Amino acid sequence: MNYRHAFHAGNHADVFKHILLTRLITLFSRKEQPFAYLDSHAGLGLYDLQAGQAARTGEYLEGIGRLWPCEQVPEAAAGYLHLVRKLNPDGQLRYYPGSPELARRLARQQDRVLLNEKHPEDGRLLKENYQRDPRVTVHLGEGWHVPRALLPVAEKRAILLIDPPFEQVDDLTRCATAMKEAIARMRQTIVAIWYPIKDDVRPLRRFHQALTSTGAPKLLTVELLVHPRDTPQSLNGSGLAIANPPWGLEGELQQLMPWLVATLGQTGASWHMEWVIAENG
Repeated sequence: MNYRHAFHAGNHADVFKHILLTRLITLFSRKEQPFAYLDSHAGLGLYDLQAGQAARTGEYLEGIGRLWPCEQVPEAAAGYLHLVRKLNPDGQLRYYPGSPELARRLARQQDRVLLNEKHPEDGRLLKENYQRDPRVTVHLGEGWHVPRALLPVAEKRAILLIDPPFEQVDDLTRCATAMKEAIARMRQTIVAIWYPIKDDVRPLRRFHQALTSTGAPKLLTVELLVHPRDTPQSLNGSGLAIANPPWGLEGELQQLMPWLVATLGQTGASWHMEWVIAENG
């Protein structure tokens, strides 16, 4: 396993994923009942954009680097940007929160954060980063085992992020299988799958078809493209497939996505949203 998320930290796909994750957790927190956040492929949790792998690629310049100077942002993006700015109190963009750090900062005292990372070095650093927070538990194992190993949770409410490295050709198939396992073990779980969009549309067509058989009561997909879908040899955009999206999310996306297209778009940017499984079947 060679993938290291630090190379891509803070890029346009990260920004899109993390804004939506922030909204999922925030909307979930409207009720007092505790919840568990689960992350199948957690990474480090916190990244230094001015050093090492992130500085080498500079991908963050086309992601969080574009949002950083924005003074007026949609309400749905404000909470995310506030958290990033709290990590950089001197006003200079350097540190970027991954999904574990966002979840930890948004979690309340009654909530739990359950993280899993397979990469041995990243897993060790992840454990070190969160060893002082009693709400956080770090597992070092195969991310695809998380649904069957950790669900159902005692809290009765859960958010599961599935964000694999997509090093293997069957990772999209595994994503759909993981969602199906999660829904079977705890039907009300919010399951969010992040996926890349490249020029070959055939794997995504098969993936979206597989999503219809996951057993999710309702399932929404939303995609942000910074390049046209058929641009060769490029990460043209990314999507999130969200089972059991909380009430209010769809309306927020109608306001948020045009702003993200305008802010992060590079050539022929666009967005798309679709109910793969409508609430009434």
